Amino acid sequence: MSQVTLRHIASATGLSIGTVSRALKNQGGMTEATRTAVRDAALRLGYDFSLLKKGRIRRIAFLLHSQHNTLTSSPFFTPVLHGAEEACRREGIALSLIVVGPAEPVLEQIRLHQPDAILCAGFFEPEILTALQQTGKPMVLVDMHRRGFTSINPDNISGGYLATQHLLRVGRKRIAMLSGSLAHYSIGQRNRGFRQALFDAKMHADPNLEVSVPTMGEGDDGVIEAMRSLLALPKRPDALFCYNDSTALVAMKYCLGEGLKIPYDLAIVGFDDIAAAAAAIPPLSTVRVDKEALGRAGVDALLAKPELQQTNSQQPGFQQSDVDATQITLPVEMIVRESSYDD
Repeated sequence: MSQVTLRHIASATGLSIGTVSRALKNQGGMTEATRTAVRDAALRLGYDFSLLKKGRIRRIAFLLHSQHNTLTSSPFFTPVLHGAEEACRREGIALSLIVVGPAEPVLEQIRLHQPDAILCAGFFEPEILTALQQTGKPMVLVDMHRRGFTSINPDNISGGYLATQHLLRVGRKRIAMLSGSLAHYSIGQRNRGFRQALFDAKMHADPNLEVSVPTMGEGDDGVIEAMRSLLALPKRPDALFCYNDSTALVAMKYCLGEGLKIPYDLAIVGFDDIAAAAAAIPPLSTVRVDKEALGRAGVDALLAKPELQQTNSQQPGFQQSDVDATQITLPVEMIVRESSYDD
């Protein structure tokens, strides 16, 4: 059987070999309709995509969802970006930050910046990830997980478990959790760790003590409303685990303003160990995540096996499990401060 070449695709589409080559490499200078026509013809003819030259990665796009580009999220994702920048400087790679939202033309941004690889940080809608995947560029998710993608994550389950276990060990009996949307992978995993620790301790998981912080834009209103609901319960919680430090700091400030003593009336633990956690009064207990290491690991994963990160399920011989196996989990550490234990 003769091997399908760029010339065959050019003949089938009526385009030049150069245009076909640029389309398959997802380079600029053409319409999306032309790019799609070339890719469809290549698939129909059985073109071996592994024949495309995979040059050295010289440019990486660091994609951040617009919902993370806030004062609340910046203390986490800014160090992740710095870690990625450090790894790129080490390798002589240019890194560009692109903030995108669900209604924005993300593929146009990718074509504008012309990256060789993509690093997605935090939550992204499945539709955006699918569109990015179809570019065929090497791609890694950081602080996010989705089947079919290589991902780098802190050990969120272990962190949720350690935080809850600590509160149990200091004698707390009614432990509440403030969560964000469980559609976010990291938040859902932290909630799993919370519940597992209660189960292992043979503690009843009271659904009234699990409150999701409503999304109310930038500001503290959602956290304050959640705390009001918890403190209004007939049996108040005596401990609080928050899905991140920013939430924990707002909750603690509100409780102090209501006359509660921390940790005597309410022990509080956060997650991430952002800079403000240690500087709080009282200092905030938290689960430490090496955020710079997440960024570095994301770049290293892109450079390690770019042919694996490409994850084009339409390529011959591709196995979904090949990519699902590439999940990297970084360890976390429980940091005990005065907000949860003051002897």
